[in-house]
Amino acid sequence: MKLITAIIQPDKLDEVRESLIAAEITRITVSRCTGHGQYSDEDLYRGQKVVPNLMPKVRIDIACNDAFVDITVGAILKAARHNSGQGGDGKIFITHLEECIRIRTSERGGKAI
Repeated sequence: MKLITAIIQPDKLDEVRESLIAAEITRITVSRCTGHGQYSDEDLYRGQKVVPNLMPKVRIDIACNDAFVDITVGAILKAARHNSGQGGDGKIFITHLEECIRIRTSERGGKAI
């Protein structure tokens, strides 16, 4: 089991969601968040260093069985990229999911996803 976390631009949420649904991935969690990625230099404003502002982003979390990892990542990549790609399009993190438990039935593991 894996946990796929994607940080994307807010304007791409609908496209990513539609792409996931087309790939038959329907169980997702979406959160609004802020952050910033790659900045080479701090800005200098009136002689003082200024840290870059946090930008609005969307975080998508998807727990899936190993067989669906490539399908899920492919659907996100296809829809989250602006044109041929630009800075700030986002990132995808894949982490091992040790256990999943469905509260309603107490099922564990892949069945609970």
